[in-house]
Amino acid sequence: MRAMDVSPPRTTPAAEGTGTAAGHRWFAPGTHITIRGLTKRFGDAAVYEDFDLDIPHGRITSVFGPNGCGKSTLINMIAGLIPIDRGEILFDGKTARETRIGYVFQNYREAMFPWMRTIDNIAYPLQYLGLSKAEREARMDRLVASFDVKFDLNRFPYELSGGQQQTASIMRALAPGPEVLFLDEPFSALDFEMVMFLRERLQKVLVGRKVTTLLVSHDLDEAVLLADHVLLLTKRPTQVADNLPFDAPRPRTAATTVSPEFIDVKTRALEIFQREVRK
Repeated sequence: MRAMDVSPPRTTPAAEGTGTAAGHRWFAPGTHITIRGLTKRFGDAAVYEDFDLDIPHGRITSVFGPNGCGKSTLINMIAGLIPIDRGEILFDGKTARETRIGYVFQNYREAMFPWMRTIDNIAYPLQYLGLSKAEREARMDRLVASFDVKFDLNRFPYELSGGQQQTASIMRALAPGPEVLFLDEPFSALDFEMVMFLRERLQKVLVGRKVTTLLVSHDLDEAVLLADHVLLLTKRPTQVADNLPFDAPRPRTAATTVSPEFIDVKTRALEIFQREVRK
C-alpha cells in the first residue's frame, strides 16, 4: 500500500544554469522542474518522445489533455514512480530522490494505513526528518489548523467518510513540507460540497507555502480554477499543445468561474483540447 513517497532532502547543491542534457541547456529563470528529451514507451507504443518542459517554481500547474495522452504517466515519471526510457528530469538541479516530494493519489481508500489512527497516518512522514517530538507536534498543530479540521483524527481511516480520508491524505502529503506536490485526480471521487471545501483549503495552503504543484484533472473548470498555468497536452506521442497562464487573484471561488478572465482561459483551453482530439 503506497500513499506517498517521501525522500529526505540531501545536501547535493543545485546546478546554476551550466549543465547540459539531451543537447539542451538547463535552467530557465524561475524554473523548478526541468525536463529534457523525456521518452517513454509501453511496448511498441510511444507515449512520450523527446518531450521538453519547464515547470515554474512555487506555482500550481494543472495538466489537461485527451484521454490516454499520459497525464498521470507524466507526473508519475516526474515523481520517480515510473522509470523513463530516456531523458532527464531535474528539480533545481537535483534528482527526484534528492527532492522532498508529496503525492496525493485518487484512490483515498487505499492511500492510508488502516491499522494506524488517522493522526498517526498524517504524522508518519515526519519520522524521517529528524525532528524532535516538540517540533513534530508543533508542525502537526499548524497543519491541522490550516485545514480547519472538524472530524476526529484519533479515529481509524475506515471510520471516516471519503472526503475526510482524502483530506487526511492531502495533509499527510504536506506534513513533511514538500518541495513539490503531485495531485492525481484528488477530488474526482468526492461529493461536490467536499470538493469545494478542499479546493479552497488547498489553495490557501499551497499559495502560502509556495509549493510547486502539479495537478492532473479531467475537469476543465477545476484545472483552470486552481492553476497558475494550464498545461495542455496533445495525443500520443505526447507533446505540449499550449501552456496557458491564469493570473486571477486568490482565493478563487465559484464567483471566479463566471469572471471574464476565467471564461477566456477556459474557452482557449477548450478550443485547443478539441483541436487535439480531432487530430
